[in-house]
Formats: sequence, structure tokens, C-alpha cells
Amino acid sequence: MDIATLIGIVLAFGLMLWAILMGGPLTIFIDPPSIAVVFGGTLGVSLINFPLADVLGMIAIFKKTVLIKEQDTNKLIAQMLEFANKARKGGILSLQDQIDSIEDQFMVKALQMAVDGQEPAELKAMLLNEIDNIAARHNNGASILDTMGAISPAMGMVGTLIGLVQMLQNMDDPAAIGPAMAVALLTTFYGAVLANIIFIPMAGKLKTRSKVEILQKTVITEGMESILSGENPRIMEQRLHAYLAPKKRESVFN
Repeated sequence: MDIATLIGIVLAFGLMLWAILMGGPLTIFIDPPSIAVVFGGTLGVSLINFPLADVLGMIAIFKKTVLIKEQDTNKLIAQMLEFANKARKGGILSLQDQIDSIEDQFMVKALQMAVDGQEPAELKAMLLNEIDNIAARHNNGASILDTMGAISPAMGMVGTLIGLVQMLQNMDDPAAIGPAMAVALLTTFYGAVLANIIFIPMAGKLKTRSKVEILQKTVITEGMESILSGENPRIMEQRLHAYLAPKKRESVFN
């Protein structure tokens, strides 16, 4: 679970709620028509921009930004070196018994391909192709979130304009102007909240997660190629450490 995302959401909404309650009751910030225009409008325009399946898939994307099991890249490298040492001693087929204990399906696929006798170059090409497809799916998810982040403030402005037109139709009642203006501005408020606290930050987190995941899958790919090529584990470690900043590298040979 990503603690940073949870802390950020609680902090942002908590401070916003505190500011609202300091100035009056929460109920003055609740207006069903405004909610319908912003939330419904954002969903509707998103469906115009993207296929239904992609929009519905946003639920899984939200889960991915919060409910995720992080993997340490140094531990991943150490695991690949363990596989390399095992393969050097018992042959590549000795890795067969490791497959059932691994949760990462990408690594399972890489190991299975290696055990099945795939050539190093062919294995690398197939895994890199899968990495490209994973990156494309991640980019599509981030693109949907970015688009929704742009749509929601626009729908907020649309709702505000609707409210202003309705308010101007009742200018003969000065006492009604203030409340009507407040309701009109609520749609802008809803749009700004959705864009700047939900959609845009989630898109940023998804892009960050994607970079880490792609890097780790690339490490697996390079590691499996090295194992199949019979490369010395020390050389292999240096090759894989190139994907990490110098301060983050942890050698298993020290």
C-alpha cells in the first residue's frame, strides 16, 4: 500500500474540510445540480474521448496508485544473481523449481522461457516487446486521468455559467443574488477539487509507478539474458546496477 498517496489525500481533503467548517456548515458546499454537472459531465466527456472499457478500467488504475506492493530493485537484482549462481552450478533447468514460488508474473514468464530453451536474443526481444506494451497501457491510463483533469474544471465553468444565467434572470430580487452566486461558484469549486486533488495527482503517481515498474522489468530482462549467456555474476551485477543511481546500489559481493 502506498502510504504517501493515502497521506496526501487525507491531508488535502482534511485541510479543505477544516477550512470549510471554520467558515460555516458543510451543507452550504453541497449542491446536487452542481455535482451532477461536474461529475456527470466529466464522465460523459471522458466517454466521448475514450472507449467505454478504458474509462471503466479507471477503477483498477485508482487501485494501482494506492494498493500496490512495492518491490525493492536491489532485492530484485540480488534475486537475479541468486538465479545466476544456481544456473551456473546446476544448469538452466535447475531454475524450474523456482517458478512456483515467484509472484511476479513477468519474472515467471522470463524464467519459463529460459527453462524452455529460448535463445538469449530471442528471449530479450520478446520480453522487451511485452515491456513496450505494458508502458503503452500505462501511458493510456495516465492520459485518461490527465484528460479528466482538464475536463472537470471546464465542466465546473459550464456549471457556473448556467448558474449565472439563471441568476441574471432573477435580478429583480436582490436578496436572491448572493445565494445564487454561491451556488453558481460551487461547480467551479467541484471541478477544481476533482482536477487538482484527484485526477492530475493520480496521473502523476501512475507515471511514477510506471517508470519504476518498467525499470524493474528491464532489470529482469537484462538479468535473464545474462543468465542464459553464462555471464559472470559479478559482471552481471555491474550491468544491472547501471539502472540504479550510484548511492542506491547495494552489492551482494561486499
